[in-house]
Amino acid sequence: MLAMMEAGVVALLASILATPLVIEWFRRRRLGQHIREDGPPGHAVKAGTPTMGGLALVGAVIVGYAMGHVGPSVKFARTGELVVIAVFLFAVVGFVDDWLGVRNRRSLGLGKRGKLAGQAVAGVIFSELAVHWAHTSTALSFTRAADPGWHLGEAGWVIFATLVLVATSNAVNFSDGLDGLAAGSSTFCFSVLAIMGYWIFRHVAIYGILPAAALDLAICSVALAGGCLGFLWWNAAPARIIMGDTGSLAIGAGLAAVCLLLNLDLLLPILGGLFVIEILSVVAQVVSFRVFGRRILRMAPIHHHCELLGWPETTVTVRFWMLGGLFAALGLGVFYGEFLVMTHGVK
Repeated sequence: MLAMMEAGVVALLASILATPLVIEWFRRRRLGQHIREDGPPGHAVKAGTPTMGGLALVGAVIVGYAMGHVGPSVKFARTGELVVIAVFLFAVVGFVDDWLGVRNRRSLGLGKRGKLAGQAVAGVIFSELAVHWAHTSTALSFTRAADPGWHLGEAGWVIFATLVLVATSNAVNFSDGLDGLAAGSSTFCFSVLAIMGYWIFRHVAIYGILPAAALDLAICSVALAGGCLGFLWWNAAPARIIMGDTGSLAIGAGLAAVCLLLNLDLLLPILGGLFVIEILSVVAQVVSFRVFGRRILRMAPIHHHCELLGWPETTVTVRFWMLGGLFAALGLGVFYGEFLVMTHGVK
């Protein structure tokens, strides 16, 4: 428990203290966000806001995770290290995208194919390491590897895990359209995952994960929660910095990686229900326009639709935070309910 507290506090403080340095660095070089021309009119004032704040966020997470092993007799585990690797790899993809956008002075950096290719490569690297290095289960699972226990095999699990990583990182990326929305919503998810990771650590006989592996994933989750919360200090409306793809792809990958390594594959859509809604709104908008020639939303993702309905940005953010918190709480409730069924036969 002490290691988890240390990781979270260090990540929180590192994020709060490092972010202003990143803000100042970008301001001196006049490197800021370019706003899409077809975006909500109220977003024009955000043009020039320093971006790539994910650099501070990711750095804080790595420092927090490392410091969680200083002092307490907690050893590094391959599962936790693998989450950090996933966060770093997806942050690199996001950084390239952000940097090209800033350098070319446009809201888009890498093309869609280029970004997806980078995410796919990062996802495959994570998945192969998970199977051969971290020796994670290749069974499709809800709250443990034996439920439902469908074995996908190495190839099937690598494909599945890669798709989960790409989809989750993009879902969080789509949510990063309002000040503080992605950072605040992600904090709920990682906080709940920290509880689950510690619970699995205390009941390893039921979940079949090595104690050190489960505890290290809990430490990782706390570090991610602390990093997101610290970044939110500066990213809350009106944002002084934007996390950019550097941050959103990284925390999305971290969310997926923790769930995959904790054998919570099928629980992820519930925990991250808000992100599922965000990405489905984009998919629905594209399909509707291409098939029927009309848009079902005024603008996708759905948070922009709410803005165009007349909701103030802060209202949309707070209401979406509430949804994100409720989904995370629902995931925790389902997790505990499954535990009761497994241990006491309670239904």
